[in-house]
Amino acid sequence: MTEILHGLVAPFADIASNPSFFAEVLIGGIAAGLMYSLVALGFVLIFKASGVFNFAQGVMVLFAALTLVGLIERGAPVALALLLTVGVMVLLAFAIERVVLRPLVNQEHIILFMATIGLNFFLEGFGEMLWGANVKRLDVGIPDTSFKIGNVLVNRLELTAALTAAVIVTVLAVFFQKTSIGRALRAVADDHEAALSLGIPLKTIWTVVWSVAGLVAIVAGIMWGAKSGVQFSLSLIALKALPVLILGGFTSVPGAIAGGLIIGVCEKIAEVYWGPLVGGAIENWFAYVLALAFLLFRPQGLFGERIIERV
Repeated sequence: MTEILHGLVAPFADIASNPSFFAEVLIGGIAAGLMYSLVALGFVLIFKASGVFNFAQGVMVLFAALTLVGLIERGAPVALALLLTVGVMVLLAFAIERVVLRPLVNQEHIILFMATIGLNFFLEGFGEMLWGANVKRLDVGIPDTSFKIGNVLVNRLELTAALTAAVIVTVLAVFFQKTSIGRALRAVADDHEAALSLGIPLKTIWTVVWSVAGLVAIVAGIMWGAKSGVQFSLSLIALKALPVLILGGFTSVPGAIAGGLIIGVCEKIAEVYWGPLVGGAIENWFAYVLALAFLLFRPQGLFGERIIERV
């Protein structure tokens, strides 16, 4: 018992003795957390618009990255490939609204959820058929090298990804909180039929939201793909957004940001400082354990609304 307590407390002494290394771990956690927030934002937007969890958001990240790198490999300039990828994701949003969502308006949420599971497997198979299943290298022109700020080592690619994610998340948060489309989105999330009776075009809102989720998927796919290669495990990496949603709340844009930062920082610190106690690899499952513990005390998340049902 004494050894276990010593192992749990020892990292605090390491932090005090080597603050520069702790700062590097903290920066890495913030960078990863912002990327998680970016992916989680796609989930939040679609959940707010339709009240359904989009199981296909992770594979949308993969499909966007596969499309971009596939076009580049076939000779398209990077700028043109990016523009074409944006067009593909917007067309995908229109197709999803027309083929999947429109026939299921006012159906039970579980039916829509099952539809997104089917969409997940379709996009995964369709992407593999179009672009192949091999791991692809995505070069966005940012060197994967490091530089020092004082005694702190900072990775250029991680820093660029974090800053890009921060800008995108901030812009989208302001857009959906302050604009008329954002207000319409909140009305649709509260009650589809009431929103329709007020003249809010449900089909247009759904198309806009899925298009934005597709654009978010492109950015996330580029950043994750540049870091670890474009491979089918990207869809699993994107599912790390699930604990983020549990912590932040499924309907909260600020919650997606806060939850991502909490998960990113906590899992990095746990991996580096407590990982050796259990043989490492804490980073793969720590976020889910943290989310499970969070569900026991605040199931609606930090920024989610408490659901009260009167019977």
